Amino acid sequence: MAAKPRFRKDADAAAPDTTADMAAEAGDDRKHPVDETLPPLKMFTSGLQHVAAMYAGVVAPPLIVGPAVGLTAKETAFLMGASLFTAGIATLLQTIGFWKVGARLPFVNGVSFAGVAPMIAIGKDRGHDGIAVIFGAIIVASLLGFVLAPYFCKLVRFFPPVVTGTVITLIGVSLLPVAFNWSQGGNATADDYGSMTNITMAAVTLVIVLALRKLLRGFLQQIAILLGLVIGTLIAIPAGITDFGAIKDADVVGFPTPFAFGAPQFEIAAIISMCIVMLVCMTESTADMLALGKIVGRPADEKIIEGGLRADTLGSAISPIFNGFMCSAFAQNVGLVAMTKIRSRYVVAAGGGILIVLGLVPVAASVIALVPLPVLGGAGIVLFGTVAASGIQTLATAAMEKGENALIVAAALGIGLIPIAAPQFYHAFPESLLVVLDSGISTGCVVAIALNLAFNHLGGKPGTAEEDEQAPGEHVVPAAAGVGVH
Repeated sequence: MAAKPRFRKDADAAAPDTTADMAAEAGDDRKHPVDETLPPLKMFTSGLQHVAAMYAGVVAPPLIVGPAVGLTAKETAFLMGASLFTAGIATLLQTIGFWKVGARLPFVNGVSFAGVAPMIAIGKDRGHDGIAVIFGAIIVASLLGFVLAPYFCKLVRFFPPVVTGTVITLIGVSLLPVAFNWSQGGNATADDYGSMTNITMAAVTLVIVLALRKLLRGFLQQIAILLGLVIGTLIAIPAGITDFGAIKDADVVGFPTPFAFGAPQFEIAAIISMCIVMLVCMTESTADMLALGKIVGRPADEKIIEGGLRADTLGSAISPIFNGFMCSAFAQNVGLVAMTKIRSRYVVAAGGGILIVLGLVPVAASVIALVPLPVLGGAGIVLFGTVAASGIQTLATAAMEKGENALIVAAALGIGLIPIAAPQFYHAFPESLLVVLDSGISTGCVVAIALNLAFNHLGGKPGTAEEDEQAPGEHVVPAAAGVGVH
């Protein structure tokens, strides 16, 4: 008689738990690590670590879009608080979920960078009317995405390891320039951008995080990123790169009043533009769910992806009501899950709750804003590099020696790296196409899928198509020291 699968009760078990759902069918009442709840303090600090990792990514889009459309500094700050609030709602939809909404994985949602350029083009110098048009377009695009989710998720069969590994690698590599920009100071027009002080601070934080991961054990090791950010911020105070102005100017309480900039307006061109952004976000979220499913030992099948896309699109549809923008998966938090090995979705749900509180209490949000971008950049190098390493591990299972799989990876990675290596490569193309072309993740994903179809499905050689048609979750990703992929 076969023994029942056995799992560690702690969330950082080293062995893969890909059979946890089988255990439930066999009558084992022990929970999969994804569904475990942790002690309150551990839940809060681990959730806070997720918030710290994503905070700059959430507030950056409104910080860019606000001035571009002609909003005042106070109105832009309001947009930032609203973005935190709506990111919390979207994250709760993903982690807790209801009905057929939510991937129910430790999946963080926040404002998508993919929409920044189109939103600026839509609302530039139009003030409140520009914001209203942006919000109207996001609502329509998100509702259409919600309807398409059950059909879009069926594309999962075209995401074998040769595709997912390529895309996950591109996600990590595409995020690294963000960390490098933060390490230099984040503002290319500032006098101290790229100064030795900024870069040294980023390097110090990086070394601190690596040292903490090496020297600490247990829970303290798992929150090494958070500890590194705290220590780095304290060191940055005498270095003079910590700005306390955010706390001084912040209100104690501030609710994001629904439609504070007026009722949403609907323009066809804006709607079409945001529909393209939504497809880009759905593609990237699908890749992120596949990556996270492997990391936590619960492979993302069609049902999980459908629920995740519904949460993405529903969160995005709700977001403009409270003056937020389109929401999608945050890949840097996938790297954090991989690094800490804390796989509980309730930890990320706690992070979602913290985001909501930060959105309602601007003065609390400003405390996290104290973390200087160079400090965040040093930690980001580890986080985003971990995502790329996860993709490389997935590629190790992709049977590169068979068929043209190596060629698929080579072409997809090469084309996906164009926006990173040569940002002006597509400068002569129509602006409508730049929404997709400027995202190396999207272009690499499209190329990988198209070449996989051409070489492994359409008249494919015996033995390759069958293997590539396996559900992505059926491939086992080996563990690797220091990466935390399960």
